[in-house]
Amino acid sequence: MTHGITLGNAAGIYVVAVDITPAEVATIVTVEQTFTVNGAKVGDAVTVSPPGMTAGAAIVSARVSAANTVAIGFTNPTVAGVTPLAGVHVFTIYRPEGGVGASIVAD
Repeated sequence: MTHGITLGNAAGIYVVAVDITPAEVATIVTVEQTFTVNGAKVGDAVTVSPPGMTAGAAIVSARVSAANTVAIGFTNPTVAGVTPLAGVHVFTIYRPEGGVGASIVAD
């Protein structure tokens, strides 16, 4: 029986701490901002942990947009501009073995 998961193992998991300063996020919008994260490669999966919370701003996505570059999606649903917290953010990079796996998981 084929399970539909190919190349599903992680070749490596890397944790990188980077000091970043996000820009202000305008009112009622979601935007992407890019930051240098050395070692990140297109095709990697990435998560980000900020140094704390900012009232009115949330991280809604993270992706490797280019070599050594991570794009973080910030959203601001409030009626005023909000600047996400600056400081050391911890990026966890998941590198798939042999490339990106299957697009579906099936039994």
